[in-house]
Amino acid sequence: QVFPSQDPLDRADFNAVEYINALFPTEQSLANIDEVVNKIRLKIRRLDDSIRTVVRGQTNVGQDGRQALEEAQKAIQQLFGKIKDIKDKAEKSEQMVKEITRDIKQLDHAKRHLTTSITTLNHLHMLAGGVDSLEAMTRRRQYGEVANLLQGVVNVLEHFNKYMGIPQIRQLSERVKAAQNELGQQILADFEEAFPSQGTKRTGGPSNVLRDACLVANVLDPRIKQEIIKKFIKQHLSEYLVLFQENQDVAWLDKIDRRYAWIKRQLVDYEEKYGRMFPTEWCMTERIAVEFCHVTRAELSKIMRTRAKEIEVKLLLFAIQRTTNFEGLLAKRFSGCTLADGTVKKPEVPPPSTNPFLEDETGAETDEIVIEKSDTDKPKKPKVPDNPFHGIVSKCFEPHLYVYIESQDKNLGELIDRFVADFKAQGPPKPNVDEGGAVLPSCADLFVYYKKCMVQCSQLSTGEPMIALTTIFQKYLREYAWKILSGNLPKTTSSSGGLTITSLLKEKEGSEVAKFTLEELCLICSILSTAEYCLATTQQLEEKLKEKVDASLMDRINLTGEMDTFSIVISNSIQLLVQDLDAACDPALTAMSKMQWQNVEHVGDQSPYVTSVILHIKQNVPIIRDNLASTRKYFTQFCIKFANSFIPKFINHLFKCKPISMVGAEQLLLDTHSLKMVLLDLPSIGSQVVRKAPASYTKIVVKGMTRAEMILKVVMAPHEPPVVFVDNYIKLLADCSTDTFQKILDMKGLKRSEQSSMLDLFRLRLPAPPPGGDSTGSLSLSAPTPEQESSRIRKLEKLIKKRL
Repeated sequence: QVFPSQDPLDRADFNAVEYINALFPTEQSLANIDEVVNKIRLKIRRLDDSIRTVVRGQTNVGQDGRQALEEAQKAIQQLFGKIKDIKDKAEKSEQMVKEITRDIKQLDHAKRHLTTSITTLNHLHMLAGGVDSLEAMTRRRQYGEVANLLQGVVNVLEHFNKYMGIPQIRQLSERVKAAQNELGQQILADFEEAFPSQGTKRTGGPSNVLRDACLVANVLDPRIKQEIIKKFIKQHLSEYLVLFQENQDVAWLDKIDRRYAWIKRQLVDYEEKYGRMFPTEWCMTERIAVEFCHVTRAELSKIMRTRAKEIEVKLLLFAIQRTTNFEGLLAKRFSGCTLADGTVKKPEVPPPSTNPFLEDETGAETDEIVIEKSDTDKPKKPKVPDNPFHGIVSKCFEPHLYVYIESQDKNLGELIDRFVADFKAQGPPKPNVDEGGAVLPSCADLFVYYKKCMVQCSQLSTGEPMIALTTIFQKYLREYAWKILSGNLPKTTSSSGGLTITSLLKEKEGSEVAKFTLEELCLICSILSTAEYCLATTQQLEEKLKEKVDASLMDRINLTGEMDTFSIVISNSIQLLVQDLDAACDPALTAMSKMQWQNVEHVGDQSPYVTSVILHIKQNVPIIRDNLASTRKYFTQFCIKFANSFIPKFINHLFKCKPISMVGAEQLLLDTHSLKMVLLDLPSIGSQVVRKAPASYTKIVVKGMTRAEMILKVVMAPHEPPVVFVDNYIKLLADCSTDTFQKILDMKGLKRSEQSSMLDLFRLRLPAPPPGGDSTGSLSLSAPTPEQESSRIRKLEKLIKKRL
């Protein structure tokens, strides 16, 4: 469809039958069929006429197109001719302009060459006159005029670099070089005369001649300037080398102050006498100080190697302290710009100024606890000091810092011994329920001492000595953990030489275990809190040491082993608390298993053994909870471990109650429910503030005690018919173990003949093993029960005990 149309004949889905039916809807409408046919014929004729007109009109289109194309080609040819004419005229115009300006261009070149010649001649005149004047002034030692003239002559000579092939120019250049060499030798001779190497300095101040000579040296070869500086500093420090010779009494470390006092006086004397002689940009004061530092470092290294056996800790620290103070003073007075100069050796530290040790020294004198959060948030890193003079002298002490490390080793050993003695003398901390389990004060003292050592050592060195100090720290963290913490945990057996997992988990079957006293419980909680504090602080100590030490040595600092040691102490403490409460409940569970449950006639209140268990829980748990108030997560661990230990033991004793009557089973079910409620409330028992027990703990209690209830419900169920009883057992307990089913039958008091038929039926009714699974036995189908886990643990403990 090309144009929009309302005619049905133009529709794409035209249907002739529908169209005819629309024209003649009824039989009566067929009467005017002739009229309709005539209209359609008329329409066909009109359509034919339109088509014919269009076809005829298209016959002339090709002829008109060809005519238009020919006209366009003619127009293009005319345009091309006009462009060619314009191009020819432009070329003629360019040639005409060149002919007109040829003479002007020659004049321009002549002017440029003439200007260059005049300038060069002026420079040549200046150079020749300057060379003559320079030679004359050099002979007369008129250095003030020479300084300005020489710079001008050198600048003018640069313009003649391309004319060096001309003999006269080359001769002038050689005269300038000769004058420079003569000036250099003459100035050096003047300085040697004024400041002889073998002798004393002139008493009078410097002459103006030498001051002007320094200005000339600035223009001469840099080696002349360096030679002047080197000779002057060497002559200036010659007295120092004599006064502080190795065999002199003042050369030893105890009189190191005198070295620094001497250089201070010398610098003041230099400023007064020679300050104006040398240009400011030479930084002569700083150069003298830096050279003094290098000489002092070499001299101290030599004398300390010779007299190494005489070095004591106090003497070494005194010398280092005075030296670092002097380096800080240099940083305040000088910028350190000469440290990168070729005349002195640059120490291995980055530039700018200020002394970081002044801040660290004040920090070291405070008695705050070691590594606080504020310290870690804003670390100070002496390993990248702002003081450019850091270590310029004090590096010489680093090879002898082993004396300091050995001293700290000895001091820390004495400190640990004092902690042990104090604990024996003062006894365990007094129980104070209001304040919770107190952290032992000795651990805070230990870490405060660690901080002082760390800050002090970082000022002395951030290299290998820091690694050695870290090793000492590790040694005494372990000693503290075993001697102070583990060593003071109450022992469960007199035969155990120390606290081990075996001794903690060992069951005392058939023997009464003495309960811990209130003081012992508080001591265990206090040791647990202290171990937790040490664990957290050791982690921060490791971060702080890594901040202080050189970046290349950072990977060698690792206190993970010490953190694991404190974690073991925490685990042992929790296990002791669990074992104590668990052992206290054992007699009650034994009493439960020895009761005659088949003779129980009626169900009453909870049994006496339940009351006994609840009593022990109410005695112990509030004390432990209050003493672990500051470490709630470890109290939660205690609750979870106790539940994991008590519930399997309760189920094991439940299996020992046999035979059981229906009423007895109902009484046991009531007792089990009472214990379940008490265990669910265990974390907040005896507390005025009721907290919801952690979900992980609640899940363990519900799962374990529900199993105990299911066991009793199976016991209460009638064993007739056997199929219903077996199916009920599998449904309630979901336990495919033949041993467990055997124990249920024993609790019901069935005869052996009845039990054997029941067991055969049980094996037949077991669910089929999964495809591809082990079909050799039914035991592999179920997860291990709590009592099986407990039995495995006991076997493992016995095996470990035999190996030990």
